[in-house]
Amino acid sequence: MKYLKPSLIINCIIVFLVTLGSIFMFTGFRFMPSETLLESTKLGMFKFYTVDSNILAGIISLVFIIFEIKLMKGKIKEIPKIIYNLKLMATAGITLTFIVTAIFLAPMYGFYAMYNNTNLFFHLFVPVLSMITFICFENYDNKYKYAFYGMIPMMIYSVYYTTNILLHLENGKPTIEYDFYWFLQGNVNNIYFVIPILYLVAYLISILTIFLNKKVLNK
Repeated sequence: MKYLKPSLIINCIIVFLVTLGSIFMFTGFRFMPSETLLESTKLGMFKFYTVDSNILAGIISLVFIIFEIKLMKGKIKEIPKIIYNLKLMATAGITLTFIVTAIFLAPMYGFYAMYNNTNLFFHLFVPVLSMITFICFENYDNKYKYAFYGMIPMMIYSVYYTTNILLHLENGKPTIEYDFYWFLQGNVNNIYFVIPILYLVAYLISILTIFLNKKVLNK
């Protein structure tokens, strides 16, 4: 209960940043005078896992806020475990965004391009805040067997991403226009190990997130 207020505050900040970032990207508004890669305006923005995972995090943070307020007012005795599982799903999903950006996209496209304008919110601020609030302030009392929730965002997105690539091959090869994250590196056969690796990373992130949550809050 003592961690309820900081969790509520951070979740409110997450909702605010996701809303602001989504509006900025949808309208094409830029607050930093530089080129921003891997962004699109209007409905085209939803083709990016970054955007989808951030919006998912924002929505679930909003749901969490509602239950936290109910808990503070004494209307409920505890937040349902399914809500915690959804929070785990959003946190693991957006942490994957953070990790892939930091170790794969930023070295390839340039760190500044990956962390300016809306990317500053979606690649850095929201993921970090999501990790902090879940690990440090939200008492996840569920078992490790629910770690598969953390894989769900990537599993759903991978269906769209790979299908879109396979439907638009040129001479049997994926193009940068549809493999915009350049995961396949121009070789369609890479799909058979890149996607499973992303699933595995998402699952390990979920396991680690649960572990850190229990480790920190048990202290």
